[in-house]
Amino acid sequence: MSTSLLLLLVAVIGLIGYVAGSRRASVLANGKSSNLHSRPGYYGAHVGIWATLPAVLVMVVWSIAAPAYIDTTVRGEFPADVKAQPEATQNLAYGMVGAIARGLVLATPEEVSAIDAGGDVRTILAGKGVPLADQPQPYMIASAKHLNALNATSALLLSVATLAVSLAGGLFAYRSIAPRFRARNRVERVILASLVAASSIAILTTVGIVASMATEAIHFFTMVPAHEFFFGTVWDPRFAAAGSGGTSGQFGLIPLLLGTLYIGLVAMLFAVPIGLFAAIYMAEYAGPKFRSLAKPLLEVLAGIPTIVYGFFALVTVGPFFRDLSAQISGLLTGDYQNFIQAQSVLTAGFVMGIMLIPYVSSLSDDIITAVPRALRDGSLGLGATRSETIKKVILPAALPGIVGAILMTASRAIGETMIVVLAAGVAARMQINPFEPMTTVTVKIVNQLTGDLEFTSPQTLVAFALGITLFVITLCLNIYALFIVRKYREQYE
Repeated sequence: MSTSLLLLLVAVIGLIGYVAGSRRASVLANGKSSNLHSRPGYYGAHVGIWATLPAVLVMVVWSIAAPAYIDTTVRGEFPADVKAQPEATQNLAYGMVGAIARGLVLATPEEVSAIDAGGDVRTILAGKGVPLADQPQPYMIASAKHLNALNATSALLLSVATLAVSLAGGLFAYRSIAPRFRARNRVERVILASLVAASSIAILTTVGIVASMATEAIHFFTMVPAHEFFFGTVWDPRFAAAGSGGTSGQFGLIPLLLGTLYIGLVAMLFAVPIGLFAAIYMAEYAGPKFRSLAKPLLEVLAGIPTIVYGFFALVTVGPFFRDLSAQISGLLTGDYQNFIQAQSVLTAGFVMGIMLIPYVSSLSDDIITAVPRALRDGSLGLGATRSETIKKVILPAALPGIVGAILMTASRAIGETMIVVLAAGVAARMQINPFEPMTTVTVKIVNQLTGDLEFTSPQTLVAFALGITLFVITLCLNIYALFIVRKYREQYE
C-alpha cells in the first residue's frame, strides 16, 4: 500500500472518529450542553487526534528505521570480497543493486524468468528505462530480489501496524468519552504542542544549517590556517584533481569580502534613495487609487527571479554602460575607448539596486504609515507645510525603523549570487574602480562546489568556510537591524 493511500485511510478513520465522538458526547448530554465539560466538537476532536496522530508517528518512525534496517541487511549479504573493498565501492555496488531491484519490479514474469536463466540483464532492464553502467554480478541479482522482498514485507507490516494503531487509538479515545471528561483541555494541549513544534522548525533548521557548515569549515581550517583565510589578500585556490588531496593554492578572503561589500554598497546607493522617496510619496502624497495601483506594481519587482535580472544586466545594462562610456570618451578626448566594462561593479550594483527597490519602499512605507496620526495633525496644526512635516516630524519619528529596513535590505544584497555572476564576473580582485569587474563570496561558493571534486580537499571545503562567514555577516546585520527597531520603536507611540 502506498504512503499516500495509507495517509488517506488514516485521515478517513480520523474523520469517522470525529463524527462518532461528537455524536456520543451529544447522546451522553441528553440534549443539554451543560451536562458536558466541553462542547461535543472537542470530544470528536479528541477521538480524531487519537486516531490519526499515533498512526502518523508510527509511519514517521517506520520510514526512518526500516530503510536503515533493510540497507544493513542487504549489505550484510554481500560476498566477503565485496565487504573488504572501500566504502565507496560498496556504495556503488549497493546503488546497482537498487537499480536492479527497481527494474525487477517493472519486469514481466517472463523477463524475470529470462534473467534467472542467465539472460542479458542490462538489455532487459534497459527496456524498462533502468540503464546499468555494467553487467551485474550474480550476487547483485540475488540481493536485488531480497531487497524487493524486504521492501514488500516492510510496506505490508507498515500498513497493518498503522491501521491497527489508528483503529486502536480511535477506539480507546471513543471509550474514554464521559460527560465530565476534560476533552477540551486534552485537545488544546495537543494544539499547543503542535504550535510549539511548528515554531521550533525555523530554529532547528538554522541550527542544522550552522552545524553542517561549521563541521566542514572546521575541517577546512585543519588544512589551511585561519589567519591565512581571514587576512589573506590573494584568492587562487588552484583546483586539484579529484583524489589528489592537494593543498596548494591561496584562499584569501579579503578580495571576496571587499567585492561583496563594494557591490552591495553600490546597490544600496541606487536602491535606498529611490525606494525611500517612493515610500514617502505613496505614504504621504499619493491618493488611495494611485497607491492601490502603484504599490503592487512596485512590489512586482521583488517577485522577478534573480536570474532574469542577471540576463537583463548581461544583455541590456552592461552593453549600455559600455557603449555610453565609449561615447563620453569620444566626446571628451576624441578616442572612443570603453572605460566602463560590460561586466563591472557598476553594472551589478545598478541592477541589484533595481531589485532591492521594492524591499526598501515596502518596508519604509509600512514604517512611515505607522507613525501616529496625531504627530502629523499637530505639526500641520502649528502651521507647518506638508513637506516640513515630513522632514521635521515624520522622518525623524520613522528613522529607526527605516534604518532597520535598510540594514535588512543590505543583508539581502550581500547574499545575492546570480546577478553578480552575470553582471560582475568571477574575477577576485582588490580595486576601487567601479567600472572594473569584481566578484563576491556567494559567487565563489558556487564555483568551489561546481565540478567533479571530492569533499576532502581544501579547494572544496573552503566553500563552507565562505558560507559560515557570510552567514555570520548577514546574521549580525539582521540582529543589529532588529535591535535598532526594537530599541526606538516605542519612543513615538
